[in-house]
Formats: sequence, structure tokens, C-alpha cells
Amino acid sequence: MKMSYFQDTDTLYIEFNGTDVVETQDLDENTILDLDSEGNVIAITIEHASDRTDVQRVSLSGIAA
Repeated sequence: MKMSYFQDTDTLYIEFNGTDVVETQDLDENTILDLDSEGNVIAITIEHASDRTDVQRVSLSGIAA
């Protein structure tokens, strides 16, 4: 899983795995879902991220070994 924040466009990109994108769906006008061939969400793009999330404070818990 990778998360990238692009300050110049205020965009947060969260990639769950590197599977090829087969379909892209707009969840709303500022949220885009990338799907694989089986319909699984493989990435999320969030526009205007600083208004919609707390991009300055990120934490991750529950990492499986």
C-alpha cells in the first residue's frame, strides 16, 4: 500500500496494490476509485484533500506480519 500527497494540486492518492486499472469510477466530484478486472478497489484519489482529510496527520495501525 502506498499513499502520496501532491501539495501543488492538493491531491491524496492511496494505492492498495499495483494491479492494473481496468475501470475508473467517480464516487463524487472529488473522489475517484480505480478498479481491477474483478471490480476490486485498487486505488482512491481524493481531490481537495486538505479540506476533506487530515493529510498532515497520518497514522497506520493493525499491520499483519
